[in-house]
Amino acid sequence: MLDLSNKASMLFAALSMAACCNVAQARETLNVGVEATYPPMSYRDPATNQSVGFNIDLFDALGKAMNVEIKYQEMTFEQLTSSLKTGRIDVIGTAITDLPKRRTDMTFVDYLQTGAQMFTTVRNTSLGSAPEAFCGKNIGTPRTTNYYPEVMAWNDTHCVAAGKPAATVQGTAGASAARLDLQQERLAAVVLGPEYVKYLISQEPNTYVLIGQPLSLHHFGFAVDKAKTDVRDDLVKGLQTVIRDGTYQTILKKWNLESQAVSEVMVDGGK
Repeated sequence: MLDLSNKASMLFAALSMAACCNVAQARETLNVGVEATYPPMSYRDPATNQSVGFNIDLFDALGKAMNVEIKYQEMTFEQLTSSLKTGRIDVIGTAITDLPKRRTDMTFVDYLQTGAQMFTTVRNTSLGSAPEAFCGKNIGTPRTTNYYPEVMAWNDTHCVAAGKPAATVQGTAGASAARLDLQQERLAAVVLGPEYVKYLISQEPNTYVLIGQPLSLHHFGFAVDKAKTDVRDDLVKGLQTVIRDGTYQTILKKWNLESQAVSEVMVDGGK
């Protein structure tokens, strides 16, 4: 005769163990790495010395949507990818472009359109209003971003190959350094994301001007270790939630980024 009571006890014990394990594995926190030198995405508010920006607001909203506590870890841009590999952080929450070459060991949840936008100071507008007017001049862009090789390629195609003087492309330590070099006239123009340029123009009216259309179009994505598809999928669901309930649009409006919105969540959709 089968001992049904014993089998029932064993089944109850197995279910209890599974429930225990699921609770233990449930994510309670999300460690987000940010580089706080790139307004309006993430930067330190000089009045409070706290990290603020579009990405900070968006991750705060994602934390609520995902029911997790967001823990920010501030570091340099160069430290972000290594911290992701070692597990120190779960996701890169700073402005990083989703590019095919970066998907060897990372996967991206795309959340904002961006590109490579050239700009200069008002006093330099006499040089011209098109990017080609700056052939033969010093052009700066952060050396650790995808902007640097894109500006180099643009220089080869639109300056050198067109028979114009080659621009001198200078890699800077970051957006703030590029801006300072432009202000001090060590650079004639700078290439950064349109989100940063619009922020500068809002903070310092009549100081900066855009030069033509963006040299390229891309997407910013939250970068996750390629092996951690669970983290990626949770971010996708969270982002879908804040888009549906209007929170995403509210944050976009706060930071003057409505024109760079995505209409749907993409995974590894950048080009």
